[in-house]
Amino acid sequence: CNPLVHHDNRGYFMETFNREKLETFLGYSINFSQENQTSSNRGVLRGLHYQTPPFSQNKLVRVASGSVLDVVVDLRKYSPTFGNYLSVKISAKNRKQLFIPAGFAHGFLALEDETVFVYMVDNDYNPNYERGIAFDDKALAIDWGFDFNKLILSEKDSQLPLFKDADYYYKL
Repeated sequence: CNPLVHHDNRGYFMETFNREKLETFLGYSINFSQENQTSSNRGVLRGLHYQTPPFSQNKLVRVASGSVLDVVVDLRKYSPTFGNYLSVKISAKNRKQLFIPAGFAHGFLALEDETVFVYMVDNDYNPNYERGIAFDDKALAIDWGFDFNKLILSEKDSQLPLFKDADYYYKL
């Protein structure tokens, strides 16, 4: 998504969320219930995370400061893109946003210090339904464009299962 940005001599104005426009684009209703924000330094990788039903989440993500490589992996078993990934560079400068439907694992790599990542979700976080996939799974072959020896991971993210061993419960 590329929001419309209005520039003038003071700076800019950008509408970061408009429910009617997003629903028209998607073709279905969305009801975001929570907004989250993280701050990460260069080399921090968060993910690949998802929640299983009934707590799966649609997300709308953007970067308020800095930049990330944002990655999603299709977990919808009968999808023609099942097991494939998409990566997009999102930054405060390019002002891109990414809508991530339920049924996709999500992660991002901070490309600059003090990167502020903002995301809205339409379902509650529930640790009992939280799952993840190893960011470096050779079967996915995700090109993070970064030296793996310089990555900063949480203990939890460093122990996520391979894609073939992950729990995914998504139908098309």
